[in-house]
Amino acid sequence: MFDMVAAHDRRPTPARSPDIDRRRLAKYVTLFLLVATVGQLAVATFATGLPQFEGKAFGSRLVAYPVLMTLPVLTWWAVARYRRGSGALPWAAFACVCAPFFIDVTGNTLDLYDSVVWWDDANHFVNWLLLCVGIGLMLTRTGLRERWALAALVTGLGAVLAILWELAEWYTFIRHGTELDTAYTDTLGDEALGTLGAASAGLLLLIHRTRD
Repeated sequence: MFDMVAAHDRRPTPARSPDIDRRRLAKYVTLFLLVATVGQLAVATFATGLPQFEGKAFGSRLVAYPVLMTLPVLTWWAVARYRRGSGALPWAAFACVCAPFFIDVTGNTLDLYDSVVWWDDANHFVNWLLLCVGIGLMLTRTGLRERWALAALVTGLGAVLAILWELAEWYTFIRHGTELDTAYTDTLGDEALGTLGAASAGLLLLIHRTRD
């Protein structure tokens, strides 16, 4: 009986929202970035005889990176449940936050940091751009509407995170490694590139909000 009714129902099937498709794609991208990063970290930590991983604190990264990648997702989910919110998770923002960790680990896996002169500098700019775009996209979901305040906040947070990142690098492997002689100049350059990437993210968000 139900088959007969369905056969005579000529109403078109409701089209799926493009936003749903984009969110689903962003979710799959986020999961891929997490799995691929953790897999490479495991190889880097437990494999032997791979020189590109030596002296770079991959044991610490194996713990820290998955935590930092999943923390925004878990925090957002917990807050949404506490507030009984029904809004969809900002998967595009989560993907932007996860991408820098994947790029960093992949760069080490392919030995790009040692074989390509400009790779480290490009990473600090591009990774902070992606990270801060992700942070900015999350901030827009919290009710922050003033576009100039958003751009300034994203830039400031990016600069602080660049400093914290360099402190973590110094503590985990630079202070006892072979890069100590050039660490000061390299650290200043990395912080400047990270801040520039954050400022670029703030500018992109400012332009995007202006067009809305």
